[in-house]
Amino acid sequence: MALVDWLIVLAYILFALGLGVALRRRSGGSTSEFFLAGRSLPWWIVGTSMVATTFAADTPLAITEMVRGAGIWKNWWWWNIALGGLLGVFLFSRLWRRAQVLTDNELIELRYSGRPAAFLRGFKACWFAIVYNFIVMGWVIKGMSTVIEVLTGLPPGPVTWTLVCIAVLYTVLAGFRGVVMTDLVQFILAMGGSIALAWIAVGRVGGLEALREKLAQLPSAPEHATAMVPPVTVAPLAEGFAATPFFSFLVFVTVMWWSSHNADGGGYIIQRMSSCRNEDEALKATLWFNIANYALRVWPWILVALVSLVLYPALMDHKAAYPMVLNEVLGPGLKGVLVTSFLAAFMSTIDTHLNWGASYLVNDVYKRFLVRQAEERHYVLVSRLCIVGLIAAAAGLSFYLSSIEKAWVFVWAAGAGIGLVLILRWFWWRVNAWSELSALGTSILVTIGLEILAWSQSLPGSYRLFATAPVLFGQELGSAHKALVVVPSAILVWITVTLLTPPEPREVLEAFVRRVRPGGWWGPLADPATGADSPLRGFLGNWLGGALLIYGLTFGIGAALLGQGTALALNLLAFALGLLLLRRGMAAGRVEGG
Repeated sequence: MALVDWLIVLAYILFALGLGVALRRRSGGSTSEFFLAGRSLPWWIVGTSMVATTFAADTPLAITEMVRGAGIWKNWWWWNIALGGLLGVFLFSRLWRRAQVLTDNELIELRYSGRPAAFLRGFKACWFAIVYNFIVMGWVIKGMSTVIEVLTGLPPGPVTWTLVCIAVLYTVLAGFRGVVMTDLVQFILAMGGSIALAWIAVGRVGGLEALREKLAQLPSAPEHATAMVPPVTVAPLAEGFAATPFFSFLVFVTVMWWSSHNADGGGYIIQRMSSCRNEDEALKATLWFNIANYALRVWPWILVALVSLVLYPALMDHKAAYPMVLNEVLGPGLKGVLVTSFLAAFMSTIDTHLNWGASYLVNDVYKRFLVRQAEERHYVLVSRLCIVGLIAAAAGLSFYLSSIEKAWVFVWAAGAGIGLVLILRWFWWRVNAWSELSALGTSILVTIGLEILAWSQSLPGSYRLFATAPVLFGQELGSAHKALVVVPSAILVWITVTLLTPPEPREVLEAFVRRVRPGGWWGPLADPATGADSPLRGFLGNWLGGALLIYGLTFGIGAALLGQGTALALNLLAFALGLLLLRRGMAAGRVEGG
């Protein structure tokens, strides 16, 4: 890196620290300000923050790992989540804003009652703030270490932890408002930089047409490298249909999007919904997030991954290919922008998980169970101490993650069976605290059991955490196969438990329905007006239109880049549905004055 590159990096670091210092007094006034920016943010800042915080330093590395290992179609592993994201747009953005909770776990004791609800709230707070957060921050740190090592040649450990300390410092000072403001700058840097990198990298191999021709002639490229949906193929008889890419695709689009712990929004996305000025702003923010996240930001990364197949066909460390392309094709200035975008993305994810994790530990554990009556400034101080403790505890795990993609799979599987409960608890009176407890407990235990099975089947010294696949009934279990083990097991358990345990008291159900007005099926409640402004009204048409909009744009852009003739039709369809969505979907279920 040249001097100008380091100056660009330094400028961003000084901006982040300066923002922390500028906002330190404002963020320290209350937990609502420290964790939700006083519920005062406009949709465009919140939606952009959602996009930025889901882009970490490891994200383009993981995309590259998928494309080089299996082909573009493997991105359905996360493209399918757009279907669930649209539940957040048209159902849950309004409901979360109406709930007026500081954390999503706080909703548990609004919807349920008694000791089971209290235990569930505390358990979920600890599980996601500590176990889940440690894994996420561990793989993010692992990904950043790879970037530092390839791009700068500096020792990755000291540099990465210096960045972590900077992120911790401004997060402790600025709170959530500082998080979203740095997210805004990070999004601009990341999108601009990744587009520039893709443009130059494709030019290095002779343009898009030359790239397509070279990939077709490359023996080491995945069989369906440029396919956006894997073709139906016949696997060898010994492997069967379950071993084919098309089988995995089917599981992605039929099971995975509604079954995960993010089914009703997901923790830090819900935090951002709750920080909006009102319900309407929350809906707009979540819609912008889904469009930008799935249709806009991914294709520059995919193009660079395809270029890396041509430039480094024999490279075995797939995740290192992305920063290797960056290092090879960019000159001074642009390299500084790209490296800064990586640093900013890394710090953006770290600050989000620290602020969000601290909100769980303080609001759902410390304030709920330990110190109930203290001044708000006391809770802010404890929040800041929690942030420091969380990052210190997450440090060690990063050394044990050999594959970013596999760590993603473990995190998903551990919460895979709870999604249906999280959706139905808003609309069906019979769901109770035991439903959620049994669903989450089953998901965690089955996932850990599969990891233990993989360890027991490995030769001594060959087991790698989250990267060694277990074998069940002769089938090596990938993410799709694990879904078909975890999800049915959890659903069977939680439905059985629900029917064998009593429902929540009537007064609890009535208070919840009055507060959030969800509509749905509330058997013992006689008042039909509870769903008069329910987001369920017109939901199905809006959801289908939104799905066509997002996938039309996503694959229209992809088809244009890959020279596939359906590009124009898909883009026109997406444009038409976008207009329809904005006219009908945004108005459906809108609350007067909301």
